[in-house]
Amino acid sequence: MSNLTILPVQDDGGVQAVIEFPWEVYRGDAYWVPPLISERQAFLDPKRNPFFQHGRLQLYLARRGDRVVGTIGAFTNDLFNQFQETNSGWLGFFEVLDDPEAAAGLLQAAEGWARTAGHRSILGPAQFSTNDEVGLLVDGYDDLPRILMTYNPRRYLGYFQAAGYAKAMDLWAYSTSLTKFKQSGGLPPKLGRVLDKVRARDRFHVRSLDMRRYDEEVERVKRVYNNSWARNWGFVPMTDAEFDRMGEQMKSIIDPDLVTIVEMEGEMVGFGLTLPDLNEPLHGAYPRPGTPEAWTFLKLLWNWKVRRKVSWIRVFALGVLPEFRGQGVDALMYQATVDAGLRKGYENVEMSWILENNDMMNRAIRLFGGEIYKTYRVYEKTLGGAG
Repeated sequence: MSNLTILPVQDDGGVQAVIEFPWEVYRGDAYWVPPLISERQAFLDPKRNPFFQHGRLQLYLARRGDRVVGTIGAFTNDLFNQFQETNSGWLGFFEVLDDPEAAAGLLQAAEGWARTAGHRSILGPAQFSTNDEVGLLVDGYDDLPRILMTYNPRRYLGYFQAAGYAKAMDLWAYSTSLTKFKQSGGLPPKLGRVLDKVRARDRFHVRSLDMRRYDEEVERVKRVYNNSWARNWGFVPMTDAEFDRMGEQMKSIIDPDLVTIVEMEGEMVGFGLTLPDLNEPLHGAYPRPGTPEAWTFLKLLWNWKVRRKVSWIRVFALGVLPEFRGQGVDALMYQATVDAGLRKGYENVEMSWILENNDMMNRAIRLFGGEIYKTYRVYEKTLGGAG
């Protein structure tokens, strides 16, 4: 093997190399779902991604001769450190061939950058926070990832362990069969009794998203989202610009029937955002470097809208204002999600991701019939010599 070099990315050509390298890593992998290249370009563009208003990123490329053999990014999220009252750097964009030396060198490069930036520890992988894609897949490899969830080779787990990283938190993905609910005649009896009590009180109104007032709906969800998740491990509130960007991106893929809003006296107290799993049709369209993206979009739409190649939905976010927890608001949203999913002909639902220490949510999902079928891990390493 030729000598290994690991150098910081300093131009647009290097950024593009980072974006395109995963196609080399996952060549022949039946489960990897490639991203749209234009989306990755926008995500890494400081002029288009509002993360860069409060964060800094340094990408690295590992090469053997002229061949790229790995990538990584090290970054600072100032809002995370302020909100969590900590001093951590992050790493992400970690992709590497079957090359332990390159893997170790890339992790060391990220650690060195974080140490120079004055951080006492480094967390990851993530892109760029727990509001985005986060975690290393550590089990459940033989399946497509659901929409906006991560995927990686099994060997990455060993690379992190060999480099001295320890588990900071596990994130669980639950699955359950909507078809099973249809066959059994509804939700589990215990959850049904909870729903009967909630409905008898007649305090809450359940509705779907109103696309005619989309911008207004996004503003209301923003408040509930940032307040309902505030005490969660690793959480960082989204800025207005970040939330607006997410709302704009979601608008083209949201099915309003799968978005559940719970109100009391006209005020939103909870929301559930469930997304059709567009990774299924995207996998069929299989975007790749050198293929016109217009053609990829046509294939995506064909698989999604014509062939109806979407059998899964993913409960992407579910939030209840703290003062309304324990009052059955979550149960109302579970019921509405099941009803909408069955009407639409979906077969399965993933509820992800859930912190392993979120006891209330884990109990509720198990009551709903969910079973853990994938685990994603966030790692942490203490950095000696940091300021």
